Amino acid sequence: MTTKEITVFVSGATGFIALHVVHDLLKAGYKVIGSGRSQEKNDGILKKFNNNPNLSMEIVKDIAIPNAFDDVFQRRGREIKVVLHIASPVHFKTTDFEKDLLIPAVNGTKSILEAIKKYAADTVEKVVVTSSVAALANNIDIKNNNLVITEESWNKDTWESCQADAVAAYCGSKKFAEQAAWNFLKENQSSVKFTLSTINPGFVFGPQMFADSLKDGINSSSGIIAQLVRSKTGGKFYNYSGPFIDVRDVSKAHLAAFENSECAGERLLLSEDLFCSQEALDILNEEFPQLKGKITAGEPGSGPSFLEKNSCRFDNSKTKKLLGFKFHNFRDCIVDTASQMLEVQNEALN
Repeated sequence: MTTKEITVFVSGATGFIALHVVHDLLKAGYKVIGSGRSQEKNDGILKKFNNNPNLSMEIVKDIAIPNAFDDVFQRRGREIKVVLHIASPVHFKTTDFEKDLLIPAVNGTKSILEAIKKYAADTVEKVVVTSSVAALANNIDIKNNNLVITEESWNKDTWESCQADAVAAYCGSKKFAEQAAWNFLKENQSSVKFTLSTINPGFVFGPQMFADSLKDGINSSSGIIAQLVRSKTGGKFYNYSGPFIDVRDVSKAHLAAFENSECAGERLLLSEDLFCSQEALDILNEEFPQLKGKITAGEPGSGPSFLEKNSCRFDNSKTKKLLGFKFHNFRDCIVDTASQMLEVQNEALN
């Protein structure tokens, strides 16, 4: 079967990672059905992809409501061979963690799998769920320098303990949504035929698929770089740290997860290396003469010693072997991210 005969459903197709995935799928010759929250958003995406005949969009207003995906799969499930479930809530402006983070993430995952079971049990062969490093370790363990995280690791928070604050709740939402997917497959093996893989990226940096997306707000990881680009000389900044990956590699991994049969049943831990904000600042000051002297410098060169004390280690050699391609390094990733931001900023000023 050629890629032209395979239709891939992408939930949350209007998001940062998903736009890259849609681009890569179309480039590879797949037919793509994406979901977005509104007709306006969907029309915007179709326009961005020049009304590509291989791309169509469907409205899924709210992934958190029961049976959110039933309508789409009832009408179009027979066309779909691969499902990439990328939609999930990512925001920290809430105090009702169950209502705004935990329940939507879990329900969204369950409802897409239920829709497959009801309407596309014989046609959907592969499902890939976009999870996170947050499903592997909570926000305290990720800073523990005695800990090594692998593809087998799980965030040890409970439903109750992850409600300590918004960041812990976000991490918990990724864990419980991913567990819901694995449990669903275990319980429904006789009534569905799909294999499951998950993608577990660290902080995702890299350029937006379309530069004008930066005008509509920004994903939380890229927001870290935006804050540094906008910082002032001598200003304070929060030194974020953890594993990072370029969005272009996350996208490639989504395709590999269903194209390579060895990825079936696997959790793919996406991390090129550890990073901290100080290292990103060093790169910005070295690579962009227009920023040097205008943005904060922090303590140049102190990144590696900070990471040694403040970050756990990651061993994703299994994932790297399965995927078989080289990830973007941190410098290239930050330069490409910041170049695009500065370009859009300059356009806004002119």
